[in-house]
Amino acid sequence: MTVDTRIAAVTRRIIERSKPTREPYLARVKDAVSKGPHRSVLSCGNLAHGFAACGVTDKANLSGDTVPNIGIITAYNDMLSAHQPFETYPQMIRDAAREAGGVAQVAGGVPAMCDGVTQGQPGMELSLISRDVIAMSAAIGLSHNMFDAALYLGVCDKIVPGLFIAALSFGHLPTIFVPAGPMTSGLPNDEKARIRQLYAEGKVGREELLEAESKSYHGPGTCTFYGTANSNQMLMEIMGLHMPGATFVNPGTPLRDALTKEATKRALAITAQGNEFTPVGEMIDERSIVNGVVGLHATGGSTNHTLHLVAMARAAGIILTWEDIADLSDAVPLLARVYPNSLADVNHFHAAGGMGYLISQLLKAGYLHEDVRTIWGQGLSAYAVEAKLGPDGTVIREAAPEVSADPKVISRAEDPFQPNGGLKMLTGNLGKAVIKISAVKAEHQVIEAPARIFHSQHDLQAAFKAGELTGDFVAVVRFQGPKVNGMPELHKLTPPLGVLQDRGQKIALVTDGRMSGASGKVPAAIHVTPEALDGGPISKIREGDMVRVDARAGTLEVLVDAAEFDARKPAEADISEYETGMGRELFGRFRALAATADQGAGILG
Repeated sequence: MTVDTRIAAVTRRIIERSKPTREPYLARVKDAVSKGPHRSVLSCGNLAHGFAACGVTDKANLSGDTVPNIGIITAYNDMLSAHQPFETYPQMIRDAAREAGGVAQVAGGVPAMCDGVTQGQPGMELSLISRDVIAMSAAIGLSHNMFDAALYLGVCDKIVPGLFIAALSFGHLPTIFVPAGPMTSGLPNDEKARIRQLYAEGKVGREELLEAESKSYHGPGTCTFYGTANSNQMLMEIMGLHMPGATFVNPGTPLRDALTKEATKRALAITAQGNEFTPVGEMIDERSIVNGVVGLHATGGSTNHTLHLVAMARAAGIILTWEDIADLSDAVPLLARVYPNSLADVNHFHAAGGMGYLISQLLKAGYLHEDVRTIWGQGLSAYAVEAKLGPDGTVIREAAPEVSADPKVISRAEDPFQPNGGLKMLTGNLGKAVIKISAVKAEHQVIEAPARIFHSQHDLQAAFKAGELTGDFVAVVRFQGPKVNGMPELHKLTPPLGVLQDRGQKIALVTDGRMSGASGKVPAAIHVTPEALDGGPISKIREGDMVRVDARAGTLEVLVDAAEFDARKPAEADISEYETGMGRELFGRFRALAATADQGAGILG
């Protein structure tokens, strides 16, 4: 299949740029692979500790080097609806591994926090930091050196990027990501958003709000809107790390269990002991990363991945930039409309044709690299399928449908919802930022208005409740970057800004913090870098300065005389409130070492 020339050009420059880091990375993977099954280097005492709690059969199998052992890294906990189904997976995986002549052990657990619980709370300041903690935690689990392959059980916002980074640090191991699937559809997302805005206006109380929220988030599985968690799942499939068709099958169904068992057996089949050895560090390459970015744009995915994908790629020695992401957005059309880009949720997306139909359309139009390696074998065409439950309880696959079951949710490549992915980079005298416009109406994509300055989302909320946010304005919410407080999502800004826009005011947001992966209709220049704490230009904006956010031209400017603006001293803020409480004191060094947003905002690599 011929790849679109624009996609090919971006891929080539990523390959060239990455050579100084990719080649040493591959050399390290090759060296680890050459040492063979790693249990062979363990002493008898090491090995005895490693299988002491196993049953007789597993002990016998692990005492030699010929039976493959899967290391399970799990993000299970009871509190996250998306991760609660993983409670039963280890036993299911162990049983499936024994049936296939292998062994599986839980190598370790990783923390998994729910941004939905911590939004607007002090704990949210640990959210982005948790990505790197997850990567390190998974690495500790796998460092026991007992394993021939790894299965990663994770779904949500920072969990999958952290697990991905860990997987690439153990690039010699074949790796499969095992999803749990989305919860069934509850209260429609537009109704949930309506109640939130009414609550922000004081027109309904907490009881009505909690009732609406509880009807939206009502059972096991991923939240059904298309935020970071479901963007993660899309990425794992389009990059070939899920079983084909596995992504959006609901938890607790026979097909979901069959896919998990199949993933276990496939992991055993692609170890070094078999004939299809697929070390993940060699499998994931520049083309795989580009495919992931293409999928993100084609589905109107989460802005958080302008941070995560940069960090994830670096774990494989691949240097991805915001410019690459922006150029790919210009080349890739939007083929899916899922809330907040429409009223549909991910269950409607799956029913309309889902990942199989999406991949088939992108392949036919030349937007994806087909000639990539996946855990299923060579070529992404194997993912242009629909997974179903066969008569014997195993998974069968059929070719993706030729026609979308709901063209309002997934369109054909030749008839897209819009000609680009809607994720753009902004540049100008305020630095660099990203903006997602797939859900922003055309009349709101260029905003020029006076600045209103805030140093927290709570300050803006207070001004809103006091009726002080009148007229057109650009809300500048600064001192929210990775070095200040871990760059929390500023979720509490969405309802009040949405209310003001609905009243007819021209509103935009400029911040060095993050917004939710499900943020939508209000234009938001986010991830502004350099951040305010580093003396970035955002720290020099004053109340009343005219600010222009132009998503069409891709510019972010403060309309002040250049000499005057350069002469200004950066503003200062008291950030002591972010330093202690709710565990934040444990992560002071993480914040101090954090990279800039365009470098992934992490501390690893």
